[in-house]
Amino acid sequence: MLNLERLRTLDALARHGSVSGAAEGLHITTSAVSQQMSKLEREVGQQLLAKNGRGVRLTDAGRLLADHAARILSQVELAQSDLEAQRGQVVGELRLAAFPTAARGLFPAAIAALRAAHPGLRIGSREIEPEPAVLAVLRGDHDLAVVLDWYNKPLPMPEGLVKASIVDDTADVAMSSAHRHAHRDEVDLEDFADDDWITWGEGAFCDEWLMHTLRSKGIEPRVAHRVQEHPTQLALVGAGLGVCVAPRLGRGPVPQGVRTVPVRQSVSRHIYAVWRADADRRPSIRAAVEALKSAALKAG
Repeated sequence: MLNLERLRTLDALARHGSVSGAAEGLHITTSAVSQQMSKLEREVGQQLLAKNGRGVRLTDAGRLLADHAARILSQVELAQSDLEAQRGQVVGELRLAAFPTAARGLFPAAIAALRAAHPGLRIGSREIEPEPAVLAVLRGDHDLAVVLDWYNKPLPMPEGLVKASIVDDTADVAMSSAHRHAHRDEVDLEDFADDDWITWGEGAFCDEWLMHTLRSKGIEPRVAHRVQEHPTQLALVGAGLGVCVAPRLGRGPVPQGVRTVPVRQSVSRHIYAVWRADADRRPSIRAAVEALKSAALKAG
């Protein structure tokens, strides 16, 4: 009989396209992936992997079995979801993912509440940007991800996922307290057409949103600094090196020398949880969504 964990390893290889990617997705070592595949090849009596430069590729037999493995694992997950729903208990393992400010602003309170209310639930979390987080849930690497839509730019969402709203998060413009607009109660994004901008890494979903939004207002942004973490962005703002968009969730204390001012036409992002449709009946998913909503209310 085919071993389920080895089929899971084959499925991860097919989805990630490399031994290292499969190992990362499964949270095991690359040598463990290779060992599992060697055992699976002995089980089926056929070669499933072939060398491809420095990496590997699936043989015809490997692709055939990988297709079956994906269907088998989907049915297993559906069975686990149904059994968990029938039992009505929040137990088992729950793997969460979120982008940085949601991980910082929601996960500590939400995970602590889940652990206190459901001691039979094992919870792990990982910080991932929205687009790869969606793919990780779709692949089965994570059970639930917290992602976002900006008010004028939705995140592409593939079929097969269910989502639930968590909170709407307002963003301000952060500037040095010596900035010419720092005394104002409200600003417009157009007021910063001549400023240097501090933004996220090039190609990141939030960076694409900012570039799209500024250009739609006739502003060609002058990007001076690209950093992923909001505290680093705010530190650069405090040094007078530019302005940035500063969402409120997970912001923490604003450094000395920084002023955050609301935007007249509100700039906001809709934060929500996504999970696979075949896991929709799992009580642990429902419990996690409620814990995230409660954490958002406390953070607000």
